[in-house]
Amino acid sequence: MRNAHTDTPVIRDVMGMTRRALLGSAVAVAAGAGTSAAADAGSAEIPLLWREFSRTPFTHPQIPYIGRAGFRGGAAHFPRRPAVADVRDFGAMAGGTTDSAPAINRAIAAVGRAGGGTVTVPPGTFRIDDIIRVNRSNVTLKGAGSGRTTLYATKNLTELIGVYGSRYGGDKSGWSWAGGLIWLAPEVRWNSLVAAIRAKAWPFEGWTGNGRDEWRTLTKVAPARQGSWTVTVSDPSRLRPGTLVLLRLADDPDHTLLEHMCGGGPGPETYVWDDKTKLTSYVPYEWPVRIARVRGRQVTLERPLPLDVRPEWDPRLTTHVPELTGSGVEGLTLEAVETPQQPHLLDKGHNGVVLQCAYDCWVDDVTVRHVDNGFGLVAASACTLRRTRVTGRGAHHPYFCREGSHDNLVEDFTIDERTSPAPSGTQLHGINVEGLSSYNVWSRGDMQAGTFDSHRGLPFANVRTDITLNNNGRHGGDASAGPLFGARFTHWNIRVTNARAGLVRIDGLAPYSATVGIDEVREFEQIDVPDFAGDLHTRLELYGSPHAVRPRNLHAAQRAL
Repeated sequence: MRNAHTDTPVIRDVMGMTRRALLGSAVAVAAGAGTSAAADAGSAEIPLLWREFSRTPFTHPQIPYIGRAGFRGGAAHFPRRPAVADVRDFGAMAGGTTDSAPAINRAIAAVGRAGGGTVTVPPGTFRIDDIIRVNRSNVTLKGAGSGRTTLYATKNLTELIGVYGSRYGGDKSGWSWAGGLIWLAPEVRWNSLVAAIRAKAWPFEGWTGNGRDEWRTLTKVAPARQGSWTVTVSDPSRLRPGTLVLLRLADDPDHTLLEHMCGGGPGPETYVWDDKTKLTSYVPYEWPVRIARVRGRQVTLERPLPLDVRPEWDPRLTTHVPELTGSGVEGLTLEAVETPQQPHLLDKGHNGVVLQCAYDCWVDDVTVRHVDNGFGLVAASACTLRRTRVTGRGAHHPYFCREGSHDNLVEDFTIDERTSPAPSGTQLHGINVEGLSSYNVWSRGDMQAGTFDSHRGLPFANVRTDITLNNNGRHGGDASAGPLFGARFTHWNIRVTNARAGLVRIDGLAPYSATVGIDEVREFEQIDVPDFAGDLHTRLELYGSPHAVRPRNLHAAQRAL
């Protein structure tokens, strides 16, 4: 590894590990991670790509560094805060005859005002006729377990908030890609979004506001290289360790920022960007990150830079809407009243759990049933979804990740085979990513239905690893949203049970990508062509041999570094 500014070798990375120790642990992990039996270990192969990555983990051209994805950098455990409120003390009643939503929301508000803690929901079925809003930081909504506590939702988001249209007109429903019946979002974002929907205006959903006016500059940032942990700022006076800031990068008229997200070179340079109006609405790129240390004008971040920082992109650290942080939902099932799945893009909003403008939040041991859309990340970053399941009559987006969501971890997840046939005109997208979302991880998944859905919008540097997939869905995405993939997209150890392609093997589609250890797959009627002409600089290893690849799980191996 070399210093980004002087091109000289560095002895220690930001974590204090020597280069020799880093390489030694990399080889050990590669040789042993995921090995369950001696016979299996005997057939294991360590890809050349892994050996390369372990030498340059923060700057590898095909594989992104996602070793710090998720809540608090991928923490193994979530906070165990003392129980402060039982929802029954606020009027909630099990049995399904009383609307318990007001009582649950009153309990959440009371615990939030008290500075945080756990709101407990005991075993039983609690009817909710409204949205459950986790809008206070450091609050945990905790059931007795996904098999013991059920929230039974009787209404959808169209009934509860109103018609959420598309900014492009037509009859498309915004509840097809946003919102949840359990909604984790800061109060200010919730209020502005609901007000805009009820006024039939388009609500901006990200870290800044409509017109991007809910931010101010904290400081300008000097040039730096992708993978650097430290940046130099012009004015550190308003920066403090632990503070969450936005790194904001604007594109230039030649779209060199978008080209950089694709790895650069002749292909992205000759691509037509100006007519991709949906894609260009996603920039400036906004990346939330906490400050780890401030020493003079040198600022160390808790994660390495996702992109180069260049003066032509007007780089700066800015404020944002106050984040929701330190909050979670655990141990319950959200069951929507069973209704037929709606035609594509006409969802009413029987949606599950969504995290929006949330940072360092989590969902654990939660099942959603009979939903239009399951679990959503909307301008959410550094969050973990663990032990989650989508089940029941079938969903449009079982998981969606959009509107600039970064550094999230979805692990130990399940999408069940649907319990009723898909109605005509519906779609199943599986695990979705779009809208310049980057450095997200889907790990240890059992997908009995769905697909690997890049919904265009130039997602880049995302990883899917250690997943079994019955690939029976289709990806989506409007042409105005631009490319399917940017650079450093990686699929690692993917077992495809029905041999269908559909964005699983991506070496012919995604620039500077890695496809390692997947089953052999065949094209079907949805055949994609690469967005960029010329050499894509992609890598394919152990094709047809997912059970042989070591390490088995790319995220776990990166964490071990």
